[in-house]
Amino acid sequence: MLKVVKFGGSSLAGADKFRQVRTIIEKDPARRVVVVSAPGKRFGEDHKITDLLYLCYAHVQYGVSCENVFSMIRQRFTDLKEELGLRVNVEADLDAIRQKIGEGISQDELVSRGEYLSARLMADYLGYDFVDAADWLCFSLDGSVDQEVSYERLRMLAGDRRVVIPGFYGIMPDGQIHTLSRGGSDVTGALAAAALEADVYENWTDVSGILMADPRIVENPRCIARLTYSELRELSYIGAQVLHESSVFPVREKGIPLNIRNTDAPEDPGTIIREAFPAEEEVSGQLITGIAGKKGFTIITVTKQGMSSAVGAFRQILNGFAKYEIPVAYTVGGIDCYSCIVEDQKLSTRKYAVLSDIEKNLEPDEIRLTEHIAVLAVVGRRMAFRQGSSARIFRALGESGVNVRMISQGPEELNIIIGVEEKDYAPAVRALYSICV
Repeated sequence: MLKVVKFGGSSLAGADKFRQVRTIIEKDPARRVVVVSAPGKRFGEDHKITDLLYLCYAHVQYGVSCENVFSMIRQRFTDLKEELGLRVNVEADLDAIRQKIGEGISQDELVSRGEYLSARLMADYLGYDFVDAADWLCFSLDGSVDQEVSYERLRMLAGDRRVVIPGFYGIMPDGQIHTLSRGGSDVTGALAAAALEADVYENWTDVSGILMADPRIVENPRCIARLTYSELRELSYIGAQVLHESSVFPVREKGIPLNIRNTDAPEDPGTIIREAFPAEEEVSGQLITGIAGKKGFTIITVTKQGMSSAVGAFRQILNGFAKYEIPVAYTVGGIDCYSCIVEDQKLSTRKYAVLSDIEKNLEPDEIRLTEHIAVLAVVGRRMAFRQGSSARIFRALGESGVNVRMISQGPEELNIIIGVEEKDYAPAVRALYSICV
């Protein structure tokens, strides 16, 4: 059994957090490969190490001394070393980084040092071997990960050893350090799990898994115990604060289960994500897996007599959006009319150009805009097999006084997309959650 475990910045903010991490790892001998982020905030007014490193680089670029900022970074890491009683020479690493800043270090290399130093400390604390991400995570010239080369290198480096790996960065073909996007340590963890063909990839953070609804709207929503990768994709697309697709794809591709856990509550099982679940593991009676949504949409409805039988009419509408590089989130069709649902921020100043283009090419009878729309996704892999699913959903909305402005359901019947007025967004979420529990 091999588990690759990744710990985020909130799980590494201070010495007490490092101790929690070690306790978690020591409880399961299968946790042999550990991926770490840079230390996060210890308290509300504190700073994330990565933010301080970005600030250092900005100071240098504007010809301003970064000494005060770098001193804060130095203090965080030396304090960690002293409080944990470590022997790793982090002071020498810090001196080398400071010297490179004076010589013209790249932004990517500088901001990656938070993860590098965090992994050095954690390796010493656990008694594991340190494996630098720059020694295995390889990027192609276009910035994409070269999975074949990277996987082979990590397999050779890790072997059967217990190792700690810094997340967030790798190396370009010319030897330069290159970083992933924010949250890149999640990607590193997933890539490491896929490379080593782990039995489980555990992602430890500050929440006990993925919640069924937004906790800012629903008080103490339940955690989703079991989630398929397809459901995760649906929830993240519509705005749920879950893992980015690039941090999921490597493990999904290899068929590796992903377990999201809480460092502060390690006894909680969290959310387990798999491609599919056996029937005996399904929760009896549960209709909806989760609810996600966001505000800021506009419905653009195009009406023309006889359009339903006209060849290419819908394509002409979509071409108008494509011409101005505006993605259409959802579409709904009716007799002689089509509606396109678009995010306001992506429509922005090009709205009238798109409408003009559609007017010119299609000569519709009417183009109607419905603004201030919120879109919700009701996601559940069992909805397609349960009679009355839609009836329960719309009855709950109706009893809460929510006026539905748009309905769409995908061919996989994995979700039902609902458009409501923005003022009804929170009541709609609460009404839908009421039939989840």
